[in-house]
Amino acid sequence: MTQKPLSVLSQAVSGRVIVELRAGREFRGVLDGFDVHMNLVLKDATEIIDGETIRRSETTIVRGDNVIYISP
Repeated sequence: MTQKPLSVLSQAVSGRVIVELRAGREFRGVLDGFDVHMNLVLKDATEIIDGETIRRSETTIVRGDNVIYISP
């Protein structure tokens, strides 16, 4: 059975995810929500650029058109 992307994301809500963005940026945090455009809300997120932790934030919103991949 083939799973659809939004179904996989639905199963990942409240779990930790890795979100790879353009320009070598990455966020790691708890997926709190998303929409059909793959805009994401992350809780307790860590921003990483080129392997270096830049900042941590309580809530982060990631615009879907910047996302390369999401790993639950």
